[in-house]
Amino acid sequence: MKFVDVKNDIAFRKIFGNENRKETLISFLNAVLDFHGDQRIKQVSILNPYQLPKLKGGKVTIIDVKATDQVGRTYIIEMQVGDIDGFEKRVLYYSSKSYSDQIKRADFYRKLRPVIFIGILDFVHTENKKYISRSQVRDIETGEQTIKDMEFTFIELPKFKLELDDLKTLIEKWVYFIKNGENIEVVPENLHDEGLKSAYEEANVQTWTQEELDAYEYAFMREEDERARLDKAKKDGKIDLVIELFEDGMPIEKIAKLSKMTGEEVSEIIEHQANK
Repeated sequence: MKFVDVKNDIAFRKIFGNENRKETLISFLNAVLDFHGDQRIKQVSILNPYQLPKLKGGKVTIIDVKATDQVGRTYIIEMQVGDIDGFEKRVLYYSSKSYSDQIKRADFYRKLRPVIFIGILDFVHTENKKYISRSQVRDIETGEQTIKDMEFTFIELPKFKLELDDLKTLIEKWVYFIKNGENIEVVPENLHDEGLKSAYEEANVQTWTQEELDAYEYAFMREEDERARLDKAKKDGKIDLVIELFEDGMPIEKIAKLSKMTGEEVSEIIEHQANK
C-alpha cells in the first residue's frame, strides 16, 4: 500500500478540506487542541473546501484549510513547507483579519468568536524543545489571560522524533501520519480513531483519480520550480531590482523585459515578497 505526502498542496486539502469526510478534520482539531467534554468539536463547516480545479497550478508554499465549529470558533489550519521571512507577521495578519471580518456578521463586538491558528511547519520555528507549542495573550508577570479570543499552536515536524512503535496518544499518531505519510506502507495497527482512519483512506494512492494524481505531481513541480527561480534571482541580484521597479509602479511586462526574466518569474518574486 502506498500513501501520498500529506505535506503536498493537493494531498493536504483533499484530506483535511474534504466536506464528505469532516470526521477527519474534527478528530485532528480535538487532538491538537486537547479538547475534552463541552469543549470538544462536534461539527465543522469548512469555509474553503477541497476543489481540485481551483487548486491545480496554484501557489503551493502556503497551504491552509479554514473552518468554523458548532459554537462559532474559527480554525485556520496551515501547512507551511518553507521558512519565509515575515512568517510571524503574516500569521498575525491572517488571524486578525479572520477575527475582524466576523463583524460583518455580528451587530456587537461581544458576538465575536475566537480564532485559533494551527501551523504545521516543516521547519524549526521556536526555541521550545517540544514539537508542539501553544501561544496565548497573557500578562507577563501573573500569567493571567484576559484576552482569550486568539490562540496560536505550532507543530514543528523536524522536532517530532517518535517512531511507529513509540506512538501512544492520538496527537502523536496524527503528527506521525503528517510527517511520514509517503513513507508508510501499511495502516498502523490499533488505530481506533475514525477520523484518523478516514485520513489514511484518503491518503491511499489507490483511491485517487488520475486527475488528482496529475495535480499532486504538478504541485511538487510548481514548488521546485518556484524555489529554483527564486534561488537564481537571488544569485543574479535581481530580486531588489524587481521589487523596486514594481513599487515604482512599473508594469510587470516591462519589469520582465528590463530584468531579462519572464513575466511569470517576476510575478512569483512579487508574490513571494508580499507574503513576507
